[in-house]
Amino acid sequence: MSDAPSLDDDDIVQFIDEPSEWAPSTSADPWHILIVDDERDVHEATRLALCDLTIEGRPLVFLQAYSAQEARAILAREPSVAVVLLDVVMESEDAGLLLVRWIRRELGNQSVRIILRTGQPGYAPELETIRSFDINDYRTKSELTRVRLFTSLTVAIRSYWQLRQIEMSRRGLELIVEASTGLIRLRALQQFAEGVVTQVCALLNIAQEGLICASSSGPFADEAPRVIAAAGHYREMIHRPLAELPEASVREALRQCLLEKRHRFDRTVCLYFNVSETQGMAAYLAMTGEPSQMDRHLLEVFCANISVGFENVLLHNRLFRLAYYDQLSGLPNRNRFIQLVEEKGRDPDMALALLDLDDFADIATTLDHHFGDEVLRAVAERLEQTFGSQVMLARVAGDTFGLLGPRDAVTPERIQQVFSEPLTVRDETIRLSATSSLITLNGQPAKGRDLLKDAGIALKQGKRLGRGKANYFSEALGRAARERMQLLSSLRAAFSAEQLSLVFQPQIELASGRVIGAEALLRWEIEPGRWVPPDQFIPLAEQSGLIVPLGEWVLRTACRQLHRLTERGHTGFRMAVNVSHAQFREPGFVSMLECVLADSRVAASQIELELTESVAMDHIDDINTKLADIRRRGVTIAIDDFGTGYSSLSVLRQLNIDRLKIDRSFVKELDGTHTKAGIAQLIIALGHQCNLALIAEGVENAVQRRSLLAMGCLEAQGFLFARPMPIEQLEDWMAAAVSNQDQPV
Repeated sequence: MSDAPSLDDDDIVQFIDEPSEWAPSTSADPWHILIVDDERDVHEATRLALCDLTIEGRPLVFLQAYSAQEARAILAREPSVAVVLLDVVMESEDAGLLLVRWIRRELGNQSVRIILRTGQPGYAPELETIRSFDINDYRTKSELTRVRLFTSLTVAIRSYWQLRQIEMSRRGLELIVEASTGLIRLRALQQFAEGVVTQVCALLNIAQEGLICASSSGPFADEAPRVIAAAGHYREMIHRPLAELPEASVREALRQCLLEKRHRFDRTVCLYFNVSETQGMAAYLAMTGEPSQMDRHLLEVFCANISVGFENVLLHNRLFRLAYYDQLSGLPNRNRFIQLVEEKGRDPDMALALLDLDDFADIATTLDHHFGDEVLRAVAERLEQTFGSQVMLARVAGDTFGLLGPRDAVTPERIQQVFSEPLTVRDETIRLSATSSLITLNGQPAKGRDLLKDAGIALKQGKRLGRGKANYFSEALGRAARERMQLLSSLRAAFSAEQLSLVFQPQIELASGRVIGAEALLRWEIEPGRWVPPDQFIPLAEQSGLIVPLGEWVLRTACRQLHRLTERGHTGFRMAVNVSHAQFREPGFVSMLECVLADSRVAASQIELELTESVAMDHIDDINTKLADIRRRGVTIAIDDFGTGYSSLSVLRQLNIDRLKIDRSFVKELDGTHTKAGIAQLIIALGHQCNLALIAEGVENAVQRRSLLAMGCLEAQGFLFARPMPIEQLEDWMAAAVSNQDQPV
């Protein structure tokens, strides 16, 4: 269809190009040129004209197609074609232009440069076609001499390489964004570093082989660099010191990279990551030849992004350890232990145990807290030695450890074995014991927090029953605990809704039968006619801390009713109010008492606070200081239920109190026949010896009344005189008692 280009001798001259400031590559990779023409002479002439020439230092390789169909097949499998020398007219008049349209629109190749050639100038494409399909040049075959062909090809190749650089840069930046987005989700250091390996290899289009990440201390135990991620045959080096790397050249390259804190692109490629959590991280890349300027730029951008990613991962790791690991022992803490229980709790062969050191607070108080910390570390080490790796350990509270493992390993015997030998701390020999609780898991899904709560219930039960032993959790224990929690919740609601009330039991002067006062008693009616006994809800209020606001409410209400009785003519009336040990310990108790007395406008001398013997369990000097402060205000103090708890003659003689209250259990023995009747007499004698007033509770018959009076107890309360009653009934009862004062009450 057309003639081959002429090759006159005058045209065969050396083409001298201007020096180029941009070298696309220092390698000898050739430029791929596709000749598309249906005439073989044109192929041969083109190859002869260009075969011995180089462009930008790279030779030319020619691919040949004799039809548009053949050209499509070659371009589909050879994406590296730089220039297409394309005949316009081949199997059809527009075959060349249709091929151009296919390359740009269907193949989507926007980089390859296209030089149109035709032997028939009349078939030249429209200007709009040249613009629309990005055609690099258009020449008739007759004007394409060697020099002109070389010139057009050089311009096209330069244009191609610039477009490829732009495309590679765009794709590289896309890879960086994609890599950063993907890696930011990874939280484990090794996983993140392995992701960096993968992404760098993808960025440079090389195999995942021979890339090592190393760190020079930071989160690791030693100061020597350590391999944290590797690809290919280096994978076996993960977690090992860099010094053990067999290849000396790689070892030295990484060492220099870390020392100089910069990338190295000389004989090897080492990337440096400036990570503040460490002294730096380095990556070795086994690649042939130095990376291009573009690749270097992309790597620098990538490393800057990934350095921030490394810092985020290390920060996350540090926060994770703070949130889920105990800083003292290094063991998992309560939060992590709950997770472990939930992960392993479905195994029916697993058992969970809580171990609480007995009297550990005394060790820390008697010696010092630093010594106590060392004791806890020693216990953790002993637990690890005893149970080994098959049992997961945790420190779930101050001196409480958690164990989770096979039920044949987590047993009371193994736990006791931990403390069979004394511990040595600071050359001191410490012998410890521990109370423990165990739960055998049933393989059913359960919340770790609930299982830990059940184990805590069994642990508290074990502490009550006897220290130094193991106690298995049972459904009965769990049921009782849940009932107590429900009761406490109901108590809080009842208190908030003002559904609690006070009743008053009169106190009588035994000799005359005169009413001298009353004891205020708290009552809780959950529904009409259904009452909750005080011995059930008062301990719950004490354990939960509700007793403090509840106790203040009782005191205020009792004082308000006392003011009402005083205004109605009952002068000199004494109001006894029970005060919990937990409430009495509160630092602001005395100021609260003073405020209540002022608000209620009652005389302090009309108030008597009843404390149990447990008050003496605190430091006696501090207690006496507070008692003296209260008595200076005119309030009297009575010890309730004397003889049933912390009875000690020496402590009693030291306490600043006014009255002893004889417990009903001793009064009950005063029936004239009981062999223990002498206990009440001993208490009365003790009170006289200490110059204390006495009052008995639980008096139910005349025999008990006469016996008490004969022994020297002058006051009492009990069913013989009156049952506890609301304030309105008390007023009516007292009015009746005054009108019948000629008769004994």
